[in-house]
Amino acid sequence: MNTNTFLSRLAVQIKADFPEDLDGLTIVLPNKRAKVFLLEHLKSQYDRPVFAPVIISVEDLIQEVSEIRAIDSVELLFEFFNIYRTIVEPSKQQDFDHFANWAKMLLQDFNEIDRYLLDPNHVFSYLKDIEDIKHWSLDLEKRTQLIENYLEFWNMMPVYYDALYSYLKDKKIGYQGLIYREAVARHNEFIKKSKDSSYYFAGFNALNAAEEVIFQSFLEQGVGKVFWDIDEAFLNDPYHDAGLFLRRIKKSWKYYKTNRFEWIIDEFRKPKNIHIIQTPKTVGQAKIVGQLVNSIALENGSLDRTAVVLGEEQVLMPILYSLPDSVSSLNITMGYDGKSNPVQIFLNKLFKLHLNALKRNQKSSVFYYKEVLDVLTNPVVAPYINGEKIVNEINSKNLTFFGFERFESLGLSSNSLRSMLFASWDRSPLEVLNLLLEIVLELKSQLGNDSEEEKLSKTFLYSSFQLLNRLKSYCEKYDVVESLDTLYAIYKQIMDLAAVSFEGEPLQGLQIMGVLESRVLDFENVIITSVNEGKFPSGKSQNSFIPYDVKRELGLPTYKEKDAIYSYHFYHLLLRAKNIYLLYNSQSEGLDAGERSRFLTQLEIERSKNHSLKHETYSAYLPEKAYEPIEVSKSELLNKRLKVVASEKGFSPSSLSTFLRNPIQFYMQRLLGIREVDEVEESVALNTLGTIIHQALENLYLPYVGKNLVLMDVEQMQKKANVEVERQFELEYNSDKDKLGKNLLAFEVAKRHVFHFLEQEKNSLKDGDDVRIIALETGLSYVLEHKDLPYPVRLTGFVDRIEERDGVIRVIDYKTGKVESRQVRLTDWEGMALELKNDKAIQLLCYALMYFDSCADKPLEAGIYSFKNRREGFLFFGVKNGSSVDTLITKEVLEDFKDELAGLLKQILNPEESFLETL
Repeated sequence: MNTNTFLSRLAVQIKADFPEDLDGLTIVLPNKRAKVFLLEHLKSQYDRPVFAPVIISVEDLIQEVSEIRAIDSVELLFEFFNIYRTIVEPSKQQDFDHFANWAKMLLQDFNEIDRYLLDPNHVFSYLKDIEDIKHWSLDLEKRTQLIENYLEFWNMMPVYYDALYSYLKDKKIGYQGLIYREAVARHNEFIKKSKDSSYYFAGFNALNAAEEVIFQSFLEQGVGKVFWDIDEAFLNDPYHDAGLFLRRIKKSWKYYKTNRFEWIIDEFRKPKNIHIIQTPKTVGQAKIVGQLVNSIALENGSLDRTAVVLGEEQVLMPILYSLPDSVSSLNITMGYDGKSNPVQIFLNKLFKLHLNALKRNQKSSVFYYKEVLDVLTNPVVAPYINGEKIVNEINSKNLTFFGFERFESLGLSSNSLRSMLFASWDRSPLEVLNLLLEIVLELKSQLGNDSEEEKLSKTFLYSSFQLLNRLKSYCEKYDVVESLDTLYAIYKQIMDLAAVSFEGEPLQGLQIMGVLESRVLDFENVIITSVNEGKFPSGKSQNSFIPYDVKRELGLPTYKEKDAIYSYHFYHLLLRAKNIYLLYNSQSEGLDAGERSRFLTQLEIERSKNHSLKHETYSAYLPEKAYEPIEVSKSELLNKRLKVVASEKGFSPSSLSTFLRNPIQFYMQRLLGIREVDEVEESVALNTLGTIIHQALENLYLPYVGKNLVLMDVEQMQKKANVEVERQFELEYNSDKDKLGKNLLAFEVAKRHVFHFLEQEKNSLKDGDDVRIIALETGLSYVLEHKDLPYPVRLTGFVDRIEERDGVIRVIDYKTGKVESRQVRLTDWEGMALELKNDKAIQLLCYALMYFDSCADKPLEAGIYSFKNRREGFLFFGVKNGSSVDTLITKEVLEDFKDELAGLLKQILNPEESFLETL
């Protein structure tokens, strides 16, 4: 054990005062964490077994003195609500959700008033007078009901306080401040009964008024000793915040007029290696902690004298996942925000899923896909529910709203947890709470006890189980839950009050703790994270109805005193440490932005000559190249696969465009068969809009295939157009897509495109065009044999429409996006098939090549109808010849194209040429 610590010195003092045994000694510490360390130090002082002294926290002592049991903040909130309903007439009562919004803050003020032994009536009268002055100029008749209610609230404060105080005192339960006030009233009686006992108060710093009264009485009546832990560098500096409270105590306590102030030490000036490390973002700090811990473990062979102190709780999880394998044992001691508990986050999502489902359909829950996916893919439950099939079904079928019974036909294996998650919530609030408790217990049964991760998960589950159990108990006791909405509102209000408590016992290994848990503990190697303004210290926060100037006037702590508390904790961590690592977030912008703490600047200015202070910057490794293009060489196996695809399955015009755009994408899609992951389209995507328009036009024109169109035919199609577009819309989205917002706009766009297309068709017929529909959405194929190709290559594709117009065959491709005439015109054949800018022309020529033999010697044209460029009408493929454009696709044109196309295919099939990614 390290003997140069506050607790080791305390153990030596205790041995000197109690050389034989420890009977009658009670040691009072700021927290329970230090108990384990103190017992270890005491063990080393005695060479024979002795009974350990009573070691308690100051809160435990105060409860013992007052004979009142402390209740947690959740139970207190319910008790206060119970009192509130007896005081306020029913017509003016708020529901629990609205009540809790202000009650939590008011209870904090009650607590502070009592801890500092203020006259509550004086405080509330003071506050009421301030509010009256603010509104003195308003005539009574001009006061709105809102203002009247506001002023009434201040009038009711003393009523709420008196009623709650009396009620809790009668039940012998209370919040911290009430217990302190009652302890002050009873402490002299308690001390008289304890004349044969000794009380040692050790390691305290900032005391509230009640603690000061009680501590002084123990000192003055000879039944107690107080051992402080303050460095002379801070105590003797009248401006140093780390010594603020102990300077006041040393100066104001009557006891220290004639007695020695113990202990004043000189440790801060001793040699220390201090590293101030900046890194962007919170996760950067977590990574650095892992590296530092690993280097300390390698250097010392042990982490027993190393502590990681978290400036903010949220960094705990990233740090745990960043710890190296060299951490063989780990002890976490801290409180973790209930809102950050992953199980609470999951339960919150489950509440939203079911409450929203019930609002859509009370009897048959209709779930929203995003909320379902949030539950199915949540890491708390995902490993245990086998939800992959359901996720795939939602994405592939584009489901947005659905009942969960839809998935019963998927052949899912039986899973009790999944069944519980999606069981109907059309039941009472208490039944829902029972269901949630079952879910938590089922999750617990899935966990072992083999890894630190599983132990951590169990801690989170246990905290959530406690919260739900208490919530169930309070709901039964206080009768405040009338509906599931109320239950959820209460759950949200108390979720942040239910902190997760990590309490470890082992003395070996790495210690991870919060700032408050570090009190009275000393370590040789200290790593402190989040040394940023607003984190360490926590900065200004006014969660109080009592204004700042009133607090100063009445002697209540303000942010100045809170900063001084943080200052003491910060410097105490540094006192006996030899190697100190102070990490802060250097990100200056964004949500995760940070400004380095004033403590770092103060440390730089006030450092001792024995302090080695280094500034370091850790940044993410930046490679010389941001991204290395993927290159895939053509192996023998790949060339065989390429031959099968090229000669049997064939290449479509779009796949050739893909190759020109990015050969690696072509390789993945055509040769490996990798497709983009299906995702639900909550709003209509551009490609889906195109599908709807294509299908609608195909179905409208289908009855007229093989016929010559007349004006009446198009007019009939126009009458059916809107219905057909709506039908395709519903087919594409399984009849469950709401036509609202963006979807309504997309629906109207689709109708408009179809209308304008038919209108142009009608106008052309009026102008005398002779139109015969030959085919719609028809498949085409052609085998290309060429001297430059190692083997014949098949071309395949689907063309949207083939027609004969005024004796000319037209191959037509619809495009939802905008296409301009220059994209389908050629000026030169050489290398045209190797340029991406010609992809539209290549596509049209491929269709023409595949259909040419079916033209029966009739002239052939190919072109695009662009719905976003309808003013240009039909965009013909053409070859520029001076000032004119030749649009007819002749055999000679196709022969030229074959030569160019063979050049592209040769590049694709070349066994020596790799597929190289285009960035």
